[in-house]
Amino acid sequence: MSKGFYKLSLKSRIHILYILLTFLCISATGGFAYNFAAKVIEQNALQLKQTMLNKTVQTLDESMRHMIVASYSLMMSETYSRVMTDVRNKDGSRFYTDLSLMQTPFAQLKQIEPAVDSVLLATPIGDFYSTQDALMGDSSFRQLYGKDMEDRSWNVRWMSGHEDGIFQGKKQVVTLLVRPLRNSITNSYNLSDVYLIVNFSEDYFNHIIRENLLDDQIRLFLVNQHGQSILPGVSPAPTDFSTTAFLEDFGRQQQGAFSYHNDEDEQLVNHARLNLDENWSLVAVQSKGNLLGEMREIRWLILVIMIVCMIIALMFSSLLTRLLLSPLNKLYRIIQRVENNDLDARFTSKYEDEVSVIGYRFNRMMGQIENLIEENTISEQERLRYEIKALQAQINPHFLYNTLNTILWKSQFGQSEQVGEMIVSLSLLFKLGLNNGQEMTSLKQELNHVEQYMLLQQQCYEDMFTYTIQMDEAVQDALLPKIMLQPLVENSILHGFKNLERPCHIDIEAMITGNDLKISVSDNGHGLDADVMNQTLEQPLQKHASYALYNIYSRLCLNYGDEASMSFESTPDVRTTVMITIPFHGEEGL
Repeated sequence: MSKGFYKLSLKSRIHILYILLTFLCISATGGFAYNFAAKVIEQNALQLKQTMLNKTVQTLDESMRHMIVASYSLMMSETYSRVMTDVRNKDGSRFYTDLSLMQTPFAQLKQIEPAVDSVLLATPIGDFYSTQDALMGDSSFRQLYGKDMEDRSWNVRWMSGHEDGIFQGKKQVVTLLVRPLRNSITNSYNLSDVYLIVNFSEDYFNHIIRENLLDDQIRLFLVNQHGQSILPGVSPAPTDFSTTAFLEDFGRQQQGAFSYHNDEDEQLVNHARLNLDENWSLVAVQSKGNLLGEMREIRWLILVIMIVCMIIALMFSSLLTRLLLSPLNKLYRIIQRVENNDLDARFTSKYEDEVSVIGYRFNRMMGQIENLIEENTISEQERLRYEIKALQAQINPHFLYNTLNTILWKSQFGQSEQVGEMIVSLSLLFKLGLNNGQEMTSLKQELNHVEQYMLLQQQCYEDMFTYTIQMDEAVQDALLPKIMLQPLVENSILHGFKNLERPCHIDIEAMITGNDLKISVSDNGHGLDADVMNQTLEQPLQKHASYALYNIYSRLCLNYGDEASMSFESTPDVRTTVMITIPFHGEEGL
């Protein structure tokens, strides 16, 4: 400081220092609160968006996988096999008869997968298609996809959204190209020039992407590795996505978050790559300015408070100087309480001095911190919900592999009736499991879902086990979280019956007891340590040997709290029972 400062009176120096200190303290507190809150809001927004994005990607992957399975189901039909016999023999004399026969598989495909817009089966003897659709020309397919036909490395290929060049109507579609699988019945592996072309509406993909959108300020785009839109007809990607700077950050990892500047504002970007086509990624973009819009008002409020406090300091500095130490000590004690995790501690004072203002700002900051902690708690709860939904959307890959392998094996041995039954059961299993995107399902549908699963397992493990299902008619419409019973039955089959040579049985029973709905799953397998299982139910996920049991128990707690329960009883090699209890209030609970 200059020598002139020390020539001033002590009172004047205190006034000046007091004003300076007031300014510095409030600036530091306000700046810290603003930057801290802005950073937390930005991080929470990015985490929430990434969770939402990953869930949407999983939903999109499941939908695309269902589209592929539905397309291959057409190729497993008896009608398709009969037509392929004529194709293999190059017998074009029955073309119109075969075209008429193929109308039923085409119609069934559209019923199984409503997103299908049009279908074309291209063969050397002619192109088969639904007579409800009008072709643009005989050579449209080969003109459009000639280069893809030359590439023999793929069996399934997705094409980005485009205007349909095969059928009339100029609809915006996403195309799935499928080569026949090897099949001993149709000998289709010799049909090198046979292709199934399935067009899906761009609007359907756009609906899947946007149905989980949390905020209308978030923009979602499905793009390829070059930043070009996969759905140009309904959701064209910004030109910024094709810039070198964007693509460098975008291509570093399969999923993540980064920011970039465009002509308007800094943009916050989350992205995640699809599993079924690694060239496709889902991108969420949100303006940082819009996200932190409310924080600007807080910044101006802090500036106004600073000005007001400095005016008060000029007017009352003499009085406040004498009382300065008292509130400072009081504030110090409050801070010590906060350091000891007493977050309810608040500063109070009968004075209106700068220290009191700092104390009140401290109170406001603590209030903001408590709000942020509460928001973080809510975010954690939401994250758990998304994790649970992701868990319940998964299907055991080993089970799916065994099922498809059994279908293939039975088809090779000509067991078409069993193949049809297994495909129907697998289709129903998926349909009931998806439940139109609803978390809750009826008890009747849940029991139907687990029955389809057991029917498939009986086909995969013949003569391994039998089952019975008993249900009170009064509770068949009772609602409960979906996919609660299938993991329990899976544990019985994979663990309870492992290496057993004697007859095995699973018994599922649903009954009303007072105001509770009790659902039991019992088996006569090896058994387990029921006491240990009951004790570990409420422990963290890391200590659980079974993710499925943790998933079931977590969903029960989320939906019913303490009103629901899950318990184990076991007599080794005699009977093991898992009992789920949820509240039931008659018709009001349906």
